[in-house]
Amino acid sequence: MAQDIKLHRYFNDWMRLYKKGAVREVTYRKYEMTYRQVVMLAPELLMSELTRLTYQKLLNDYAETHERQTVMDFHRHIKSSLIDALEEGIIERDPTRKAIIKGKKPGKHKTKFLNQHEVQLLLDNLTLDEGVNWDYFILLITKTGLRFSEALALTPADFDFARQTLKITKTWDYKSTNEGFAPTKNHSSIRKIQLDWQTVIQFSQLTKGLSKDQPIFVKSKIYNDTVNHYLERLCKKAGIPVISVHGLRHTHASLLLYAGVSIASVARRLGHSNMNTTQQTYLHIIQELENQDNDKVMKHLASLI
Repeated sequence: MAQDIKLHRYFNDWMRLYKKGAVREVTYRKYEMTYRQVVMLAPELLMSELTRLTYQKLLNDYAETHERQTVMDFHRHIKSSLIDALEEGIIERDPTRKAIIKGKKPGKHKTKFLNQHEVQLLLDNLTLDEGVNWDYFILLITKTGLRFSEALALTPADFDFARQTLKITKTWDYKSTNEGFAPTKNHSSIRKIQLDWQTVIQFSQLTKGLSKDQPIFVKSKIYNDTVNHYLERLCKKAGIPVISVHGLRHTHASLLLYAGVSIASVARRLGHSNMNTTQQTYLHIIQELENQDNDKVMKHLASLI
């Protein structure tokens, strides 16, 4: 009976049945985090007590200490389980219908992306004559827009210097205790990226003598914070806003969009599963470019007399 099942108990059983082994380990850990939050916020809430009011209260309680996007992810996890509960007859109505997503005021975030002048200042401060180091790693992400885990997984064999391409077929599971190669985020993430001739020359020299199938940048346990802190020091040295490694991916995409590269091409280069992801992520840039286009259209039309 529904009244005998606590919400967190049902969610835990549901995620183990439907998500464990079906999603990547890093994704599953997010479901586990949602479960722990439900236990903390609503330890006694029964499935039979779920209404739009009780569910909204749960969301509101979570939103007091989390930003809106995080609340949205929390909501999506629970909603998915409750839709299945509805189909199974465990609950009679969907309590998540018309739920309002709130969230605390966003804190101060690092700069999302750098402009072209700032990028040049950053690259000018890289040390690229001492063999494999994080400077080359930062250079490569800036030039390609790779995800952190994708760049870590690169081996010399992934480069085709003759064709000036780089193939992305795997990631490095740096978050797991059993570090190693892992699948890409999605099928669209498997791709080939065209490289500029300078990057080709730099990495053809860098990878000489390295084992073809071993990661170029992984020599020991990797932590994202380690590289971010190193990048922070470089940014301060260059006198530019502090940015994260993931921000370099955003920087790459924004520079391409400002250069007039199509959204479709940028989406493919980043390995997005669809253009909607690209449009939502870079909406402010796209809107700015559309305004510029409107100005050009008006000037052109005004010249037709």
